[in-house]
Amino acid sequence: MLTLADFELRGKTVFLRADMNCPIDPKTGLILGTKRIEETVETINALKEAKVVVASHQGRVGNCDYTGMRAHAQAMEKILGREITYVEDVIGEAAQNAIKSMKDGEILLLDNLRLCAEENYEFTAEEAVRTVMVKRLAGLFDLCVMDSFPTAHRSHPSLVGLSRALPACAGLLVEREVKRLDEIMTVAKAPHVVVLGGAKVRDRLEAMRLLIANKRADHILLTGLIASVFLRAQGRIKHELGIKNEKDITAMAHSLIGDHPDVFSTPVDLAVNGSSGRLEVDVREVADVHTIGDIGAKTLAHYGRYISGAGTVFMSGPAGMFENDEFSAGTRGLLESISQSMATTIVSGGHLSSALKKYGLDGDVDHVSTAGGALVQYLSGKKLPMIQALDEARRA
Repeated sequence: MLTLADFELRGKTVFLRADMNCPIDPKTGLILGTKRIEETVETINALKEAKVVVASHQGRVGNCDYTGMRAHAQAMEKILGREITYVEDVIGEAAQNAIKSMKDGEILLLDNLRLCAEENYEFTAEEAVRTVMVKRLAGLFDLCVMDSFPTAHRSHPSLVGLSRALPACAGLLVEREVKRLDEIMTVAKAPHVVVLGGAKVRDRLEAMRLLIANKRADHILLTGLIASVFLRAQGRIKHELGIKNEKDITAMAHSLIGDHPDVFSTPVDLAVNGSSGRLEVDVREVADVHTIGDIGAKTLAHYGRYISGAGTVFMSGPAGMFENDEFSAGTRGLLESISQSMATTIVSGGHLSSALKKYGLDGDVDHVSTAGGALVQYLSGKKLPMIQALDEARRA
């Protein structure tokens, strides 16, 4: 990949595709952790002689974390100690005029990229370059800097379209992340233990198949919503979970278990909302009136034995609703087991990055990445669209 060192940056107008998709408190709408914003600092400072337009998405349409970027701009100002211009626009006249009027050294943050409909769909590079987003923005920039590794597995216009329409290179975060991961995977050894949680079930299912096929997952320990899906596939949770495309997703989970029965471990107990707070019950006692918030103590101990005997441990996604202290024991306990392990350890995802910092464990893991699904796929050996686009930019 080309890097910032390959370009003259002074006086250039730069499109910096970052990932500032932060965990958002569903009750207050406030940003819970600024790790991803903090990680943009190094590349922004390296572009101090340029006009820098920062662009990121936040959440998914329809979800509680789908918000505008004003709070992100305010957080950026505090972290950088520099003035940030924020525009409530992405590709319209307000955004275009703001970009055209910038002076060297100024920083502008666009609104949530996913306010633009095209950014919610996957395209080939050839299709992406013909989108309205790319056509309106490309002529305003001299250089496209891709520093969004957490979204590298997506093929949205901002990731594979602008990098095709403009000279493009990796930002410092992407450059360092790829280099570090390649170093780690060179020395990683079996048994490979993968701890997967979070709510993005469909993405995880495909990633698990790839990890197993490429011998990167000898044991997969399931938590969070994906654990509930597998428990449903096993018939241990009887009621419907009420998630989108539940029948198809459950069938996919059932197929994976059937193909690899010795790889997967599912919880034996779960923490649910009892009448007086956290209540730990056997998985067969979970009813549709319960809200599942965490794994239970028996599951934590069981998973801990796999982690202590691992050669490589990779964890992505929290074990439950860790933002609520009542349901944080699983996530914290798993991270503590990983931090104490003698294995090569990798922790990924914005939520877990925040959790590591909250529990004072961020210095006890070999590699901490804010990437989630992208990192899972990269470790499985899959070519990521954004990385492929940067490879093609180098050859152009």
